[in-house]
Amino acid sequence: MQSLCGWVAQVFIVDSGSTDATVAIAERYGASIVRHRFETHARQWAWALENLPCRHDWVLGLDADQRVTPELKKEIVQLFTLDAGRLGSVDGFYVKRRQMFRGRWIRHGGYYPKYLLKLVRRQRVCIDGADLLDHHFYVSGRTAKLRHDVIEENKKEDDIAFWIEKHLRYAELLAREELTREVNGATRPLVPSLLGNPDQRALWLKGVWSTLPRYLRPFLYFVYRYVLRLGFLDGKEGLIFHFLHACWFRLLVDIQVDEARAAAALPDRPREPLVERK
Repeated sequence: MQSLCGWVAQVFIVDSGSTDATVAIAERYGASIVRHRFETHARQWAWALENLPCRHDWVLGLDADQRVTPELKKEIVQLFTLDAGRLGSVDGFYVKRRQMFRGRWIRHGGYYPKYLLKLVRRQRVCIDGADLLDHHFYVSGRTAKLRHDVIEENKKEDDIAFWIEKHLRYAELLAREELTREVNGATRPLVPSLLGNPDQRALWLKGVWSTLPRYLRPFLYFVYRYVLRLGFLDGKEGLIFHFLHACWFRLLVDIQVDEARAAAALPDRPREPLVERK
């Protein structure tokens, strides 16, 4: 909140019943508070983009645990003042996420730079309602990249018990999402492509992931991140993060997918088709 103060035209906080000091802090910085019942992150963002009284065409969408670096602030201000000509042919800008875990920047393991579409033309945004765990902004038009970072740091996750409890819930959601896409068909907002923009590459990799053997793929992913992508250079915090996130969490998802499939008496899964949402 503090990282936005004084240089953005409007700040909206969509609150779904927080019990901490979130609302009081946001009001102190002049934000407008709007309350809306939470279903999923994707549906919450879709509701916000459709219903908030935004006066401007461009939106910078941040989660509660994200903040803008001074360098990114300066770059965005310059974009809308000195370089406004760039805006005419672009519908969205990617920024680099700098993931912090227990006070340490996770720079390796393929985790940085991770490009997120955060600055978007509001009327051109598409959100995939089938995303049960996370949300992503998609635009079908031209995109560009900004040079600087948004920092993602949830201080509550310094308590490893909180992190584990949170990801137990996330594993259930991701397993349900994976199974739903398998049963209903894996439509996607963009055409997956290894050579496309960051979101197209991410969708392509998800398609590859869906074809890998369950129970083996979490261990392969950990080796890829921790060894091949030099995650061990992130120190003790990196070992904890990469193992829990790449291996333990993904193994939980596979277990829950198997349990759900058995309960529903589903046959062995088909390979996920990679198709564009119409």
